Amino acid sequence: MSLLQIRALGVTLSAVLFSDLNLTLSAGDRIGLVAANGRGKSTLLKCIAGQTEPTSGSITRARGLTIGHMEQHLPAALAQHTFRDAILDALPAEQRDSESWRAEVTLEELEVPEELRGRRLDALSGGWQRITLIARMRVCDPDVLLLDEPTNHLDLSKIARLESWLAGLPRDMPVIISSHDRAFLDAVTNRTLFLRSERSMMFAMPYSRARASLDEADAAQARQFDREMKTAQQLRQQAAKLNNIGINSGSDLLVVKTKQLKARAERIETAAKPSHQERSAGAIRLANRGTHAKVLVTLDDVPVETPDGVLLFRTGRKFIGQGDRIVLLGLNGTGKTRLVRLLRQAILSDDGVSQAIKATPSLVLGYGDQAVSDLVDEETPHETLIRRFDVGDQRTRTLLSGAGLSIERQGRPIAQLSGGQKARLSMLALRLAQPNFYLLDEPTNHLDIEGQEALERELTGKEASCLFVSHDRSFVRAVANRFWLIERRRLIEVDGPEDFFAEAAQAL
Repeated sequence: MSLLQIRALGVTLSAVLFSDLNLTLSAGDRIGLVAANGRGKSTLLKCIAGQTEPTSGSITRARGLTIGHMEQHLPAALAQHTFRDAILDALPAEQRDSESWRAEVTLEELEVPEELRGRRLDALSGGWQRITLIARMRVCDPDVLLLDEPTNHLDLSKIARLESWLAGLPRDMPVIISSHDRAFLDAVTNRTLFLRSERSMMFAMPYSRARASLDEADAAQARQFDREMKTAQQLRQQAAKLNNIGINSGSDLLVVKTKQLKARAERIETAAKPSHQERSAGAIRLANRGTHAKVLVTLDDVPVETPDGVLLFRTGRKFIGQGDRIVLLGLNGTGKTRLVRLLRQAILSDDGVSQAIKATPSLVLGYGDQAVSDLVDEETPHETLIRRFDVGDQRTRTLLSGAGLSIERQGRPIAQLSGGQKARLSMLALRLAQPNFYLLDEPTNHLDIEGQEALERELTGKEASCLFVSHDRSFVRAVANRFWLIERRRLIEVDGPEDFFAEAAQAL
């Protein structure tokens, strides 16, 4: 049964985001919406929700259809609300007293701990604020759910909680999910829409299978285009030969034949459709300076503690060698980020060592975290590179353009850039530092799928040495070749991540 019909929909802002989009939303559809950063995913969801008018086309909704829309960011006006009050606030004013039970049902449905329900949102983690947005969307019991980047800031246990919640919804409830989390899309969707400026593509399968089909379709389109262009070229060559013969012989028939061949070539060229070329959101490239040292970092039973001195775990004796790509696994609160910070402090200390952490003298650190703390909000991207690296004005502008920052954006304060733009700027700064060891905390948090895959290729292709923390299961599987797990206050090495992923999914 069709609940919503999209016909020839298009939106143009400074550029065409998408055009001629046709989509039918039926009961039971779980659609993954995929596109690069800034390519119209959020705009499409707002159009469906009735919050934004499209440039062209139409959206027809079934009579009485209600739509719940979870946007990406927590409204500033809600920051001082408690978790419970923020959900009540989503109900129509006339229902808040008589149907306050809906908020309690939603809190139970999403398994929000009792101790968090009365806390102010500005005192909660980004992950719990995300759950708040989902709860606000759900409390009004809409017919259709629209989720915009629902896994942002969620750890693995909360992602598993979200997957479980979606699986528990009525089977006929349609959901559209915009996300860059490939494993999440595979787990919760049954259709995938690749949103494009022209010829968006829909596949009746989850992301990974749909992506393989998309790549095949694009490759087939490219081959078809090449064949048609070759045919047109051959027709033009034949026309040129006949034209010369016709001129020399004075044959009117050959002149007519020449015009016919040229006309056929023009028709083929006009009708031929080149394969899709995705506009890059900006290149991601890394460097690997290299070193002769086989062991880069030694950890000699390092105690990892909370700021007030409570022991979280001890590392035992561990080594990080050249070519190691180590992922640090552990549930939230076990001390992953604390260890990353300890390593950074020890490596950057004046003598390059601490009592329990020793780095080879030739180690050059490249550090990046999910808060892109290496960037200064008040600076412009141009000022950041000029201050930190000896690259010159013109080279700086070229590098920034290659990272997806236009000349106009290069002069804006970094605070005004999107999360994806900040992430690409941070990666550019990492590249220019020419490190031989990367320390990365949630490096894919603001990257679209194109950016995630580019970072994977750079780390593996350049045989970079790194230690990283990530909740992105696809990224972990693609990059890591060693696996350290924090368990029972010890750091142990395990064979792979899958047992931990299963444990995190059960830690609801």
